[in-house]
Amino acid sequence: MLSYILVCAIGFVAGCLSGVIGTGASLILLPVLVPMFDPARAIPVMAIAGLMANAARVMAWHRHVNWRAVLAYALPGMPAASLGAVSLVHLPAAISGTLLGIFIMLLVPFRRYIRHRNMTIGLSGMAIAGAVVGFLTGMFLSTGPLSIPAFLAFGLTKGAFLSTEAAASIFVQAAKVFTFYQAGALTHDLAISGLVIGSSLMAGTFFAKRYVLSMSERKFGLMMDAITLASGLWLTCVGLFG
Repeated sequence: MLSYILVCAIGFVAGCLSGVIGTGASLILLPVLVPMFDPARAIPVMAIAGLMANAARVMAWHRHVNWRAVLAYALPGMPAASLGAVSLVHLPAAISGTLLGIFIMLLVPFRRYIRHRNMTIGLSGMAIAGAVVGFLTGMFLSTGPLSIPAFLAFGLTKGAFLSTEAAASIFVQAAKVFTFYQAGALTHDLAISGLVIGSSLMAGTFFAKRYVLSMSERKFGLMMDAITLASGLWLTCVGLFG
């Protein structure tokens, strides 16, 4: 019980962060959840919690959703996420944890490269991003820093970015959750854990709405890089030495 109280408290903070910058909840929570469950079980739990967090962002900014971008991203992203989830289920726990940590750390230089190139994309670019990020989301979950450049390059900012990215992620994550359920990786107990943790994320997301307009792009970038590197390093160590 004490461990769940601690995770929910961290979840509230993570929900506040993701409510401000559009991602980061899984990066904060996975280093806590992996030692509790192991990587193969922590990711289905976080998938449900992330689904709820994204739903909260859509509810908070529902008037700003760009549904064309959502469909362009989600339609190829859903089958890709299912394929990635199937791949994860068949990986040994130690390998999936190590790969998860390494992948998260690699997001920092990749995100900086995309940003410095000042790339702009249309609906076809969103579809490609949805397929690639969808597959990686199925395997690793923590791909928010990778999906952010795609939605920003489409021309979305602040409320429109937060709501559209969240709406697209709901479809992709729902496909992944269904795949975990079909594969037997999502048990009743894990589903309850995801719902409890997801409730704390939702609370943090709604609480953070007032701070969205005040955060600068530079502060956002520095915060995400720090969280990404710390989370990736921790998960890599857990996978290698845990």
